[in-house]
Parts: sequence; C-alpha cells; structure tokens
Amino acid sequence: MSKKILVVRYRFIGDTLLTVPFLRNLRYSYPDAQIDMLVAPVSGEIIEKCPYVDNFIYFDTTRKHRYENSAEKKKNFWSYVKILREKKYDKAYVLKRSLSSAFLTFAAGIKERVGFDTECRRFLLTKPVEYKEGVHEIECFLDVLRADGVCVRDNYLENWVTAEESNFARELLDSKMPDKNLKKVLVHATSGNRNKEWSRENFAQIIEFLSNEKNVQVIYTGAKGDSTTYDEIHGYIGSELKITPLNFCGELSLRESLALIQKCDLIVGCDSGNLHIAASVGVPVIGIYGPMDEKKWAAAGENNTILTAELPCRPCGLKKKNRCKFDYQCLTKISVDDVKKALNKYL
Repeated sequence: MSKKILVVRYRFIGDTLLTVPFLRNLRYSYPDAQIDMLVAPVSGEIIEKCPYVDNFIYFDTTRKHRYENSAEKKKNFWSYVKILREKKYDKAYVLKRSLSSAFLTFAAGIKERVGFDTECRRFLLTKPVEYKEGVHEIECFLDVLRADGVCVRDNYLENWVTAEESNFARELLDSKMPDKNLKKVLVHATSGNRNKEWSRENFAQIIEFLSNEKNVQVIYTGAKGDSTTYDEIHGYIGSELKITPLNFCGELSLRESLALIQKCDLIVGCDSGNLHIAASVGVPVIGIYGPMDEKKWAAAGENNTILTAELPCRPCGLKKKNRCKFDYQCLTKISVDDVKKALNKYL
C-alpha cells in the first residue's frame, strides 16, 4: 500500500509558494504516494495547479489576515482534527512553525510528524528539525526533508499557469493598454504588514519616472482595499502622467493576478507575496526590503535585485511590539535614486 503523506503550510501567499521545491523533491522520493497539502484559503490557490500534490485541504478557521478572508463558512479547529484523522495519514511534514499546527497533526493521530523545533513543540513531533535563522526559507523547508533522510536534488522555484488563464491575461491587457508594444511594469506598494511598506511619496516618484521618462505601462494589482494606497500615491504625483497606470486591485482572483504578472516584464515593490509570485513565473524582481531578512525572504532567482539599507539594527524581523525607535530607517534610507538605478538596469 502506498504512503499517505500530509504537508502542512497554511497562511501567507509567499510562504505557500516557497514550499514548491519541497513538494517537488518529496514527489521525487515518493512517486506513488498520496501527497496532500493543508493550505489556507486564497493563498493556497497560488499553487493549486502544482502537479506534485494530489489533494489540497483548505484550513479556514479565522478572518484575521486581510489577504486570506474567504466567503466560506469557517470551521473550528476540532473539525479539522476529525477530517485529518479520518484520512489516516502515515506521515505529516509540519512546515508551519506554530504550536497549534504541530498539535493539529498530533491530535489527528498521524504516526510520524516531522517539523521545526520551534514554539516549544518538540514533544508533539516524532522528528524535530532545527529551524535556521539567516537561511532562505526554501532551504529551511528542504532541511526538513534532509533531516528525514529524503534526497534533495534541486531548489528552484516554479509555478503553473493554464492556457485559459494566460489567454485571459493577454486579452485583458490587449483591451486596456493603449499601446500593446509598451513594456509592462507591475508596481506593488502594499504588504500584509504595513511596516514593510516603502513611502507613498517615493512610489509616486517611481511611477512618474516609469510613465514619463521610461514610457512604461505601469500596472497595479492586489486586494480591493489596496486601491486606497494607490489613490494616496497618485495624490503625490505632481505632473500629468504620459501613460495612465492600469489599476486591477480587487478585480482579479489570485490565479488571474498570477497570469497577469506572468505577462509583465518586471515587478518593483516592497517585501510582499507578489514578489514571490513574480519570481515563481520567471519575472525579474526589484525588491525593497526593510525590517525583514532578505537572506531568508528575498524573491528567489538569479535575475532579481534586492535593495536594502545597511544598519546595525536590521534585520529586526518586526519582532519588537513597540514602534521602531529609529523610525524605520531601514526603509527610508533606500532612496528613489537607488530604485531608479535598479530600474535602469532592466529598462
């Protein structure tokens, strides 16, 4: 009888995407196993075409995160314990680092439970694995396989866009762009954590530079609420833009946004899931990284530019509850000129 394996990594778009190399290497070693994955609503959709997973189970218990709310009725934690127990998994890889995620697999009666030795949860795991700071999250996930004796062949990021999704994105751009020959740059100014966002004034200057000096079609995408951010940015733009940006915030599903991003020539933005989405489909990234550690969270790929400021206090990882006493100089010291220089390399 083939093995039944559960992979647990719910919450956050970027973190979900970064599991792909793990899933691919797991499938290499278990070609005949049933591999299921517990993911969050919305963020789990970003890899729903992944060929290495047989079934996705959507773990939907909270409305806490603004990018992961769904219209579906929430279930309680114990209902998922019951669901997983009934599926009779042989092994679980717990890639989420919370105490509750390890307890979930323990309570579900899964015999082998491999995961990070974090949040005092060692006693809930049959094989605890050291979690390394300062190491890219992709490699941390792969360390879980290595600790379990699974061979790791590669670590590249990938994603899958269907022909239908690709056609949708092409037709959308054809209908909205005044000049189909323009280069397309996605500007992404929002993040799940506001303290990772570069200033509105700075983004306004970048949009002016792209539109008026580089003759580029600027594109925005994100949740409906993100439109307010771009309205604020446009309030700082002092001149008329030669090429009006296209704002798709709130108009596209996550899968449609993925297909749209794949059609772009470049993305420039703050530390967010959209940078990982772009990297997963081979679109070059200019990432503005402030308090978070770029060695761990940078968009993966050789054709990306990661901008940071050298400060003794960074990366803090936003672990302190109080407001930064240095007023987020890790972001303010990254200048508009720094970003323009990076853009000039690509444009």
